[in-house]
Amino acid sequence: MDTLKILQASEQANWDYDDEADVLYLSVGEPRSAVGIDIGDGVVLRYDEETQAVVGLTVMGYEPSLLRRLS
Repeated sequence: MDTLKILQASEQANWDYDDEADVLYLSVGEPRSAVGIDIGDGVVLRYDEETQAVVGLTVMGYEPSLLRRLS
């Protein structure tokens, strides 16, 4: 796989939290279809396969992870 373009352009970040599933969805710009890569610790990196640009992250088990880091 070629190198992903992470900081190519500064776009507004969007987020949504599903408290029932404890999942945080982060998107660069408007959420869109993407390919996901599990990068460990409940984090999935989402990227546009055509442009190789990172378009978001999905963080599963967000609340326990956040609380561990804050304590």
